[in-house]
Amino acid sequence: MNRASRHLLEGVVTLLAGLALWLFTGDVEVPVVTPTKVGIVLMCVGGAQTAWGLYGATRRPI
Repeated sequence: MNRASRHLLEGVVTLLAGLALWLFTGDVEVPVVTPTKVGIVLMCVGGAQTAWGLYGATRRPI
């Protein structure tokens, strides 16, 4: 597995984990952080990592 596909896979998994937190933990109370806000942060990080993986896949020399 090359670097671009690894970034793409990690980004999609992180994005989906953040989406699950955002959708399904609305009524969970945690003393330190809110799981929905953590989900939003994970979705942003996962989206950026997915975009980086797509960019790396398209910039490979032919």
